[in-house]
Amino acid sequence: MIFNTQRLQIRPLDIQDLGLFHKMQNDQEVMRYIGGKISSLAENKRDLETILKYYKDPDNDFWVWAIELIDTERFIGTIALVKNQKGEYEIGYRLLKDYWKKGYGKEVTNGVIKYAFEKLKLKEIVAYVDKENLTSVRILESTFNFIKEIYNEQDNCIDRYYKLSN
Repeated sequence: MIFNTQRLQIRPLDIQDLGLFHKMQNDQEVMRYIGGKISSLAENKRDLETILKYYKDPDNDFWVWAIELIDTERFIGTIALVKNQKGEYEIGYRLLKDYWKKGYGKEVTNGVIKYAFEKLKLKEIVAYVDKENLTSVRILESTFNFIKEIYNEQDNCIDRYYKLSN
């Protein structure tokens, strides 16, 4: 177990998560604000296997974990804390569509912030979100400091850039 929140437990991903991981990654609505690309089962299996390899590296700075409901231990999404190309620790999450609008995004965001600052002793974390992703914008606005809007060439959108310091 990585950490818990009131209703969620965050744990390392496992190859047994492939079915629901693929369902999430292959849902056009879930992926709409993350480049919009959906992936085949084979591609998602390779991605999951790559994530699992990172866990074995003691100097890992690319953490992607499973989000589970505490009461059922059902996989509902992923939460990430990764060192991006700018050297910033960036958070991101994805949830299966069945679990949208239940407060899980805010709950897991607050949990990963606490984990990053208290357990990992990070000084700062950032988040980038497509400005059209209003639910995630609201979550970040409630916790992070808005810095600026920037054009995201890779995803052809305007991202809002947020930062939070410990």
